[in-house]
Amino acid sequence: MAERQYFVTEEGYASLEKELEYLKTVRRKEVAEKIKVALSFGDLSENSEYDEAKNDQAIVEARIADLEVMVKNAVVIDESALSNETVHIGSTVEVDVVLPSGKKSQREFKIVGSNEADPRNGKISDESAVGKALLDARAGQTVHVETPAGVSEYTVLVIR
Repeated sequence: MAERQYFVTEEGYASLEKELEYLKTVRRKEVAEKIKVALSFGDLSENSEYDEAKNDQAIVEARIADLEVMVKNAVVIDESALSNETVHIGSTVEVDVVLPSGKKSQREFKIVGSNEADPRNGKISDESAVGKALLDARAGQTVHVETPAGVSEYTVLVIR
């Protein structure tokens, strides 16, 4: 079975590499020191500091493993080589939104790979309902997105 590809912007790839480097060089040492200190307290059967440190170690190592797979299988999107004809990963899109309630608003989204998604900051995944619906849309086109509250309409105004 082929490994999953992770679509990322150049900024997203740099962020993955930075986090991986930090975990390997700084965080691993911090956790190892925490384990060493906890071991000095003696009896491991009732040593909550040791249990917590080992748990931290497992979390750090799992994240390192995840990041290594993402970096290895990353497909970096060259945003400068993409057209603004249609929406794609790396596009910034201005849209008019009509919610099922009839409420209207204008929003701006950047379509990113799932590991870069940060909806609070306007970065939505290409795998999310809205991201999926907007992919390949052209300026002026309206797409419909099924949400728990009903169907919302997104009209693409500008693609950058």
